[in-house]
Amino acid sequence: MNAYQYVDPGPTPPASSAATTKVMRRMRRRDTGPELRLRKTLHRRGLRYLVDVAIPGGNRRRRVDVLLRGPRIAVLVDGCFWHSYPEHGLLPKSNRDWWRRKLEGVVRRDQDTDAEITATGWLVVRVWEHDDPETAAGRIERLVNERKRGTHS
Repeated sequence: MNAYQYVDPGPTPPASSAATTKVMRRMRRRDTGPELRLRKTLHRRGLRYLVDVAIPGGNRRRRVDVLLRGPRIAVLVDGCFWHSYPEHGLLPKSNRDWWRRKLEGVVRRDQDTDAEITATGWLVVRVWEHDDPETAAGRIERLVNERKRGTHS
């Protein structure tokens, strides 16, 4: 696998409207609604975790949304737009070329992050923002139990 190389999409174009500026400024890096719902569900199931932690054994600038230390599971909650969900992570109509380069870079970085985490013996679980928190938490809980029993693959 080739090493990840950041590709600068170029200067950030001006926002297409005041409304766009307002929306973009309100974007959070951590404690998003989907993250909070998943964390609450995991906690209710008795799972304890760390929040917003540098990725295990790798690039200290990259962060994991939820880290379960005992079973060595790193959970990342991905937004459909920023992480290019195939079915509805669509490009904006304005500045399409810039956004295409930007979002393709995010996907490459995600792949590199997964490889870095996996190389250190951790399991990566990616959850989409639209996933049902109960379903996602159930999947994570099963993986925790499998890893505790040593039956993971």
